[in-house]
Amino acid sequence: MITFEQIQKANEGLNSIDLKNKPYVLVPERVKAFRKLFPEGFIMTDILSLENGVVVMKTEAGYYDGDRKVVLGTGMAYEKETNGYVNKTSYIENCETSSVGRALGFLALGIDGGGICSAEELVNAVNNQNPQPKRNIPQAEKAEHKEMLDLSEIRKRLDEAIKAKTKAMSRDGKIQFVNSVIAPTLNGERNWKLCENLDLLQKLLVAVA
Repeated sequence: MITFEQIQKANEGLNSIDLKNKPYVLVPERVKAFRKLFPEGFIMTDILSLENGVVVMKTEAGYYDGDRKVVLGTGMAYEKETNGYVNKTSYIENCETSSVGRALGFLALGIDGGGICSAEELVNAVNNQNPQPKRNIPQAEKAEHKEMLDLSEIRKRLDEAIKAKTKAMSRDGKIQFVNSVIAPTLNGERNWKLCENLDLLQKLLVAVA
C-alpha cells in the first residue's frame, strides 16, 4: 500500500509552470511521479464518445493485484474540434492529456498549490474562453507550423511502426533494435520522440517499415 508520505516524496522536484500566480504541474511530470510509485501500474484511456467534432474521454489509473484491477483514480475530459487553434488538429490528443492529468491529480500527484487540473488543461480552458483575434500569419510562421504538424504526424506513424516491429521481441531484442536501427539512423540519438529533425525521422520511418 502506498502511503501519503510516498506520494509527497514522488511529488518532490516535479517541474511546474506559473499560471495565475500558482504552480501547475504538466501532465508528463504527473506521469513521471506515477511511474515512481507504480512502475508496473496502468494508465488506460478510453474514448466514451466521438462525433460531430466533440470528444469525451475517460482515464483510469491504478495497478493490478494479481488478477484484480485496482483503480486509484479516474479522470474525465471534453474537447471540441472548433475550440482554439490547436484543437483544429489535436483536439483528441488534448482531451486525452487532460483526462490523464485529472486521473493522476485525484491520486494527489502534482497538485500541490495548483488544484486537480493540469497546466495543459488550464491553458487550454483559458484559451477557449479568450479566443485570440484572427491575424495575418507570416509565411515563415505558417511554414514553421506546418513543420510542427509534419513532425507530429511522422512521430505518430513511427510510434505505430516501431510498436508493430518490436511487438514480438524480447527485452534484449528491443534493446538491440534500438542500438542497431534507431540510434544509427538518428546519428546516435536513441529517443526519436525528442528528435526535431524531420529528415532524420523520415529516414527512420523507412528503416523500420
